[in-house]
Amino acid sequence: MISGKQTMVFESPPSILSTGVVGGPFEELGNIPTDFDYFYSDQWMDEKSFELAHQHMIEDACHYAIEKANLETSDIQFFLHGDLINQLTPSNFAAKNLAIPYLGLFSACATSMEGLALSALIINQMKTGYIITGAASHNSAVERQFRYPTEYGSQKPDTSQWTVTGAGVAIISSNGSGPKVTSATIGKVVDRELKDPFNMGGAMAPAAYDTITRHLKDRNLEADYYDYIITGDLAKIGRDICLDLFEQNKININRNQFVDCGLTIYKPEQQVFAGASGAACSAIVTYGHFFNKLKKGECDRILVVATGALLSPLTVQQKQTIPCIAHAVSIENI
Repeated sequence: MISGKQTMVFESPPSILSTGVVGGPFEELGNIPTDFDYFYSDQWMDEKSFELAHQHMIEDACHYAIEKANLETSDIQFFLHGDLINQLTPSNFAAKNLAIPYLGLFSACATSMEGLALSALIINQMKTGYIITGAASHNSAVERQFRYPTEYGSQKPDTSQWTVTGAGVAIISSNGSGPKVTSATIGKVVDRELKDPFNMGGAMAPAAYDTITRHLKDRNLEADYYDYIITGDLAKIGRDICLDLFEQNKININRNQFVDCGLTIYKPEQQVFAGASGAACSAIVTYGHFFNKLKKGECDRILVVATGALLSPLTVQQKQTIPCIAHAVSIENI
């Protein structure tokens, strides 16, 4: 199963049976509203706190995916999920209510593909069963933890990014006719000693570059094997840096082929600084927008490279650098 140094190639590629994608009111105004299952009318979602609303989204996304797969919650063997809030409390409390055996995951905004890679590995070994995996974020909850509460009205530089409010999950199965998870490249932690918490794209770009080039080398592929190479949330700054790294190292990647979830989800007039971010960013765009493209036959091979900045409020206050990671998963119609 191991190809090269960091890549798992699945001998019996599991299927993505169904997905569930929900978002907030700001996401409904964005670029891909038809790829969501449901939108909430406000950030509170009939809950008493933003953190409870965060949990609410995770549970709803799971229920949509389970319903579309014609399954019951009791049919799911494992639940692999993560978010950005301290100790993964939204995911933990959602897992309590779903009552599915649970593995909590944290790779910051790279969590979605960590979960998909591990789910595919487990299903590939089990040869049967169902796993639900995904990631979520809530703009107001994340802003309160990592930066300043929205009510504070702090000003941000153009390099900053807008945290997505939403949740995206997928059901992975050994059976089914959906797109297949064919391989996964587990990233290394890369730290180029950037310290600016308002420039996540710049910090994460080297990790994305490292994982993409390792994946292509491990699988002995050219970049044009894929219809799209999709990064998680590099946004404008990080995408440009990553393209510069490809050019400097003479790696041929077409700019139209190299897309970013953080530049896909919102419209330019929504003024989200350099673009979107958050653990939900790659989960929503992958399990909504690109999953639908695969199902419609508008593309057949994609490489999703979710990117994460492994910082915390404490490390920022202590003036530490920002280590980053990127995990890549190939999804194909085969």
